[in-house]
Amino acid sequence: MSSVVVIGGTSGIGRELARRRVVRGDEVVITGRDAHRTDTAAKEIGAQGVALDLSRPREVADALGDVGRVDHLVLAGVSRDENRVADYDVDAAVHLVTLKLVGYTAVVHALRPVLHDDSAIVLFGGQAKERPYPGATTVATVNAGVRGLVNTLAVELAPVRVNAIHPGVVGDSPYWRDKPEEVLAGLRARTPTGRLATVVDVVDAVDFLLRNRSVNAVGLEVDGGWLLG
Repeated sequence: MSSVVVIGGTSGIGRELARRRVVRGDEVVITGRDAHRTDTAAKEIGAQGVALDLSRPREVADALGDVGRVDHLVLAGVSRDENRVADYDVDAAVHLVTLKLVGYTAVVHALRPVLHDDSAIVLFGGQAKERPYPGATTVATVNAGVRGLVNTLAVELAPVRVNAIHPGVVGDSPYWRDKPEEVLAGLRARTPTGRLATVVDVVDAVDFLLRNRSVNAVGLEVDGGWLLG
């Protein structure tokens, strides 16, 4: 049995990962911004819930103060953002950069005393860093930043392993599943496998990064070869 913390575990990929680990018999803590929603999600999957807002990093340590030994830490908390240089929203940009780079680091800092030599950490990035689109100015920047963050954390926390997962379009995720079929069909047509990544695909990849003791400081792309299309 392992102890697992999933930051951003109330919905989507984070929730499915947490649910799977509970079914496996692990002790799981999930976090979310809203206390009621987090508590509800935790009860539904059999985990412990902690209210935590990554965009308020000064409060992270207190929120996680009661968390004990951590074998696996997954930083899956994200925020959708569309921000173009021509119409730049500074507040939105600062929010996302704070959430994903400062917030992720604040979590690792807070939990460092309860990590051990065989602990493993996975951070969520994304493929916008490689294939930006109009409106991805901040998203592409922070996802590229995750790559650098992984490297420095792997050095500073050694022998704790630190990796990143960079999903492409996850077709059955809450964000993508309700998109018009013609949009999804176009994306599938440009993906060599002929199918979009699924939530289960991403969860499997995260599980691999957590389990394999020789994989460290890696950014694993889960996109069916989409970047080649």
